[in-house]
Amino acid sequence: MDIVLLFPGQGSQKPGMGKDLAEAFPEARAVFDRADAALGLALSRLCFDGPADELTLTHNAQPALLAHSAAVWAVARERIGRQVRAAAGHSLGEFTAYHAAGALALDDSLRVVRRRGELMYEAGTRRPGAMAAILGDLRVPIEAVCETATREAGSVVPANYNAPGQIVISGDVNGVERAMALAKEAGAKRALRLNVSGAFHSPLMQTAQDGLTEILAVTPMRDPQFPVYANVDGGPVTTASSARERLVRQLTSPVRWTEEIQALARDFADALFVEMGPGTVLVGLVKKIAPTVKTASCGTVAEIEQLLGLVAS
Repeated sequence: MDIVLLFPGQGSQKPGMGKDLAEAFPEARAVFDRADAALGLALSRLCFDGPADELTLTHNAQPALLAHSAAVWAVARERIGRQVRAAAGHSLGEFTAYHAAGALALDDSLRVVRRRGELMYEAGTRRPGAMAAILGDLRVPIEAVCETATREAGSVVPANYNAPGQIVISGDVNGVERAMALAKEAGAKRALRLNVSGAFHSPLMQTAQDGLTEILAVTPMRDPQFPVYANVDGGPVTTASSARERLVRQLTSPVRWTEEIQALARDFADALFVEMGPGTVLVGLVKKIAPTVKTASCGTVAEIEQLLGLVAS
């Protein structure tokens, strides 16, 4: 059975994540121990015990999610690694995908995403922004809504094309508020402000992008062992140079998750799409984008055992 790996992004973190894995599998425990050592902090304790408000901070949530997903992959790799044909990750999860593909070493990927989170938080402090989820079908394109709001109130752009009828916008607070109102006028069922520390995946993240460029320039990267599909254009990446370029662009570009999953579903129609990490956010999005694709969640001991049984059958 062919497998496509999916790695979640910020928002999927929760206290208790990875605790059962670390207790059950030495490979998982080793990943969390290395994360603690690489970052010089008790990241594993934060994952296992919280508190939630500290875990949710951008610079903590990003390495925590990568550590958990990497721990799942460390357990599953020997059992299913040869069946993996491609991978993708949502925002932060794209870094985890490159780690799984052998392009980024664990310690390096943890340090990069920790600094990425710090840079994003600093950018949000320097130029406060907002994000909002727009739910439902609109009578006009979301791009047109954002262009009008930008002219009338402040910069706002589409940030996440998560699934049909589910788009996130990002930008200046006034621009986002105006776009929310315009979206409702255009038929949106709901427009909800998100609890985030900045306007991620928008031009307001330019200073964070500059900082990430410098970090990735000195971080060793290898060509991925299997294609990683990129957020910025939905296409496969097979070289380290292309990976660096797309990871940098990602901070100020929209996450084109719908296009990404459509491309993966087209290229690997019969594969099992496995979300590796806490929660089932990506599986839910895949079912909306490509309903015929087979999916599975893999973030706990029970889910790993279920996956291995499914693959073996």
